[in-house]
Amino acid sequence: MPIKFSGWEACCEKAKQLKPGQAPKKNHGYTMFHGTLKSSAQNIISSGFRPSVNGTLGPGVYCSRDINKAMGYPGGCLDSNRVVLKLRVRVGKVKKIDAQSINMCNTWHQHGYDTAWLPSTMGGFEEDCVWDPKRLTVVGIAYCSDPATKTHLENLIKQQGGGTGQSQSKQLGSQCTGCGIKTLEKHTVQKCWTCKTAICAFMDKHVCQ
Repeated sequence: MPIKFSGWEACCEKAKQLKPGQAPKKNHGYTMFHGTLKSSAQNIISSGFRPSVNGTLGPGVYCSRDINKAMGYPGGCLDSNRVVLKLRVRVGKVKKIDAQSINMCNTWHQHGYDTAWLPSTMGGFEEDCVWDPKRLTVVGIAYCSDPATKTHLENLIKQQGGGTGQSQSKQLGSQCTGCGIKTLEKHTVQKCWTCKTAICAFMDKHVCQ
């Protein structure tokens, strides 16, 4: 039986930045950070990330929702030579690596997980390792001590469509004519049962005329 709609107004949570201790939810997108050399930042924005071959959580791209963790990387470099990229990360299926699952810290991807999450309770800042670089999109510069370099990198991000690899519009698909959201799956547009206006169930507001 089709769902019927009338007037409504919804409050949508736009922010997707978790606190360091909060567990990420499957298939959600979150704000995270990645520290790199100033000389490497442009290549990452233009060509995408190259996964590390090893690390605490094995192969993958390392990032953290705690900017303090990202500010410590790369280790040993001068602060003036460090850039912290602000990312949008689609985590997919997440494996929490804690005392009970520490034996999976290097094999989580073999068990069908897209991201490994090491919480701060394991003895430091929280850390994430993402297997597929295409799950990460550079959306901004969180730290750069050189204003000119920061401006240059921000302009490069805009030229790339807001991220690395494919543009965000290609990643999210076409735009729904009802709610305006970009989506891979087409939304079903129906008529409001009160005023007969064509509406989408994902619209955050509809007022019957």
